[in-house]
Amino acid sequence: MTQAARQPHGPRTFIGSALNSDGKPHPVENTFVAVTIVLGALAAISSAFHSLHLLSSWSGLLGILSGAWGQYISQTTGERFLLIIGLGAAALGFFLGMAHGGLFGGLIG
Repeated sequence: MTQAARQPHGPRTFIGSALNSDGKPHPVENTFVAVTIVLGALAAISSAFHSLHLLSSWSGLLGILSGAWGQYISQTTGERFLLIIGLGAAALGFFLGMAHGGLFGGLIG
């Protein structure tokens, strides 16, 4: 008699299945996804405060670069989807950080 196999449940399993939808692990690509999401969130949140323009502009720039490279090496649609979300947040934070004072505002010159 066959037994029903129990599938693991939880947020970690859901994220892993969304990122690795082809059944193969992609540790490098998933790391770029996580870094881009974190830097994008940091840039977008810190851009709401004028005095944090250095943090928002630098984290936004790094988020854009890591997201662009992640797009270049991504292998699944789930990775690309999350990278675009992170890239959008990083770009928003970068542009607002640049408007509030830029990458070196007040430090040079």
